[in-house]
Amino acid sequence: MDICVFLSAADLDERYTVPAREFARLLGKGGHTLVWGGSDTGLMKVVADGVEEAGGRLVGVSVDFLAAKARQGADEMLFAKDLAERKAWMLARSDAVVIMVGGTGTLDEATEILELKKHGKHTKPVVLLNAAGFYDGLKEQFRRMETEGFLPLPLTELVFFAEDGAAALAYLEECAGIR
Repeated sequence: MDICVFLSAADLDERYTVPAREFARLLGKGGHTLVWGGSDTGLMKVVADGVEEAGGRLVGVSVDFLAAKARQGADEMLFAKDLAERKAWMLARSDAVVIMVGGTGTLDEATEILELKKHGKHTKPVVLLNAAGFYDGLKEQFRRMETEGFLPLPLTELVFFAEDGAAALAYLEECAGIR
């Protein structure tokens, strides 16, 4: 399975790197491919290292203005002209989406992917990996959106909140009929 992961390229503490590394190890060990932003810095590097060390493939999708930070030696590296094209390519190249911790860029990616799913533009499973409770506030906001009628489909059909990497991968493999 080709799994798109949206996440931060920032250097973060172990509250976030440990769960990311564990998910990456499971992804690679399962023979899956990581489709990610292509950066060789911060949390992106942690995940790419973990997948590669466990035997998984790496497909990076970077942007021209970040080419200097792109990982050397990835199995495949693409360069989009801008962030919108990058998101579209990453979604097109994947069977499922995992959203890890991140800043405004990751939040932009998450909301666009969920908006596209809400409108039926894709049916891929989407997981928010809630490391250290990072997405607790967003989860509560989504529940409010659902309760107050802002979501045209049940929240459980839009996104799965996983508390750890094992739960995230188990959900994705179940959706794909692997488990």
